Amino acid sequence: MFFVETIEIEGLGNRHYLAGGARAAVAVDPPRDIDQVIAAAARRGVRITHVVETHIHNDYVTGGLELARVTGAAYLVPAAAQVSFAREPVRDGDVIEVDAGLTLRALATPGHTPHHTAYVLQESGRPVAAFTGGSLLIGTVGRPDLVEPRLTEQLARAQHASAHRLAAELPDDASVLPTHGFGSFCSSGQAEGDASTIGREKTVNAALSQDVDAFVTGLLAGLEDVPAYYAHMGPANAAGPDPVDLTAPARADAEEIAARLAAGEWVVDLRSRVAYAQGHVAGSFNFEADGKIATYLAWMIPWGKPVTLLAETPRQLAEAQRELVRVGIDRPAAAATGGPADWLRPGEAPASFRRAVFADLAAELDGKPDGSSARPVVLDVRRDSERAGGYIEGSVHIPVHLLHQRIDEVPAGTVWVHCAGGMRAGIAASLLDAAGRDVIAVDDGFDRAVDAGLTVTRPRFGRASGAA
Repeated sequence: MFFVETIEIEGLGNRHYLAGGARAAVAVDPPRDIDQVIAAAARRGVRITHVVETHIHNDYVTGGLELARVTGAAYLVPAAAQVSFAREPVRDGDVIEVDAGLTLRALATPGHTPHHTAYVLQESGRPVAAFTGGSLLIGTVGRPDLVEPRLTEQLARAQHASAHRLAAELPDDASVLPTHGFGSFCSSGQAEGDASTIGREKTVNAALSQDVDAFVTGLLAGLEDVPAYYAHMGPANAAGPDPVDLTAPARADAEEIAARLAAGEWVVDLRSRVAYAQGHVAGSFNFEADGKIATYLAWMIPWGKPVTLLAETPRQLAEAQRELVRVGIDRPAAAATGGPADWLRPGEAPASFRRAVFADLAAELDGKPDGSSARPVVLDVRRDSERAGGYIEGSVHIPVHLLHQRIDEVPAGTVWVHCAGGMRAGIAASLLDAAGRDVIAVDDGFDRAVDAGLTVTRPRFGRASGAA
C-alpha cells in the first residue's frame, strides 16, 4: 500500500506532496519551510529518501535543496534546468525506486517551463497518480509566460502537447496531483474542484478538449499580470536558496517605528482590516495576516526594502514571518506586537478611516451627477479580468498591485475604494491613507453592488441597474 499526503499552502495557492510506502517516501516540490514535510514523514514513520522538483519555480522559494541536505535524500531536478548546485539530473523516462513495489517515472512535460517534468507514481508498475507540477492542473494548465516573452506561444503549444501525452500514457483513474492551481498566479485559471483524475480532465480541461490553435488562442488571451516578485524567485531557486531563519525579529519600540517610517521603510500592520481602519500608525500599510499577505506584500513592496511587521500577537507575527520566507522576504528589519497604543509615541493619536458597504456608496452618489464637485471618486482595485465582468459606472480602475506606483493618478476628492470582497480594498485604503488622501474602504461583496442601487456596466451584456 502507498500513501500520498498533501501539504497545502493556502496563501500561495500551492500544494506540496509527500508520497511513499511503509518505510520510505519522496517529497515533491517542497515548500521552503521544510519542517512541515519532516513532521509529515515523522507521523508516517518513513524516511525521506528522495526530493524531486517538477521545475524551477517562479512563485515561491523551494525548500528542496535544504530538505535534501537535512535528510540526506537524493535531490532530483530536471536535467535541462540551469542550476548552480549539485543535484541528480532527471531525464525523460528515468525511473526512481521509492519503496518496495513503488516507483516514480519521469515524464518530460514542457510548457510551464521548457524543462518541466511530471512524475508518475507507480505501484507494482501500474500508474496510480501523477505529480503534474505546473503542467496539467485541475481544469486548467500552468501559465506559459513566466520564462521569456518570446517563448510564450511556443510554450503554450508545448503545454497542449504535454497534456495530451499525460492523457495518452496514464489510465483514466490515475489521480492528477498538481502543485499549482489553487489560487496561485502560476496557474492560467482557477482550479475547477479540489481533486481530479486523468479521465475527468479529458472532459473538463480545455487542453484536452480543444485543438491546439483554439487552446493557445484562449490561453494567451486570458493571461494577466505576473506578480512582480516572480522575477526574483526563479533566480533564487536556480542559485540554491539559503536555509530558513524563523527566529523572532528584533523588537521595535514606538521611537524606532517612527524612525523607520521617516526613513521611507515599509511598516506593515498585520491586523484585520476592521481593526486597522479603526486605528493605526499613520503611514503604515495594512496587509492582513489572514489574507494573501505573501502574494500581495511581495508583489507590491520594492524588492529588498526593509519591512517592519506590526502584529496583534506573537503567533500572528510568527505565522506571517513563515508566509513571507516562502517568497524570499527572509528577515523583517524589526517587529512589534500589541496595538496602536503600543506603537505610537506619547502624544500621538492613531489615524483612522471609515468603512462602508455598497449601499452607503449608492446613497452617497444619489443626486450627484458626473462632473459634480461633490461627487466622490470610486476606485476599483480589482484585476483586469474581474473588471471585464462588470464595473461601477464612472469608476476609476487601478489594480491594487499597481496602486503604489500610480497613486498620483487617483483624482482629487474623497476616494471610495472597492475590490471584489474587501481585502484588497483594505490594502488600497491603507496606501491612500498613508498618502494623505481622504479614503473610505468599501468592505462588501461586489455581487451586492447592483442590489445596492449602483449602476454596473457589463461590457458583454450592456448596462445593468437595480435587479440585473
